[in-house]
Amino acid sequence: MSDTDDVDLDQFFRDVDKVYSEYDNGYMDADAALSVIDDHLEALRAQVK
Repeated sequence: MSDTDDVDLDQFFRDVDKVYSEYDNGYMDADAALSVIDDHLEALRAQVK
């Protein structure tokens, strides 16, 4: 079993899509959206390591 088998990419993409949706709907500014996406990326990186 490889390390990536434990990574939930579906959840990652759902989380990122939610951020884009909230940004598109005006609920979040660009800086906040990028910060949340960065947090999701860091969590994904931690899962892969």
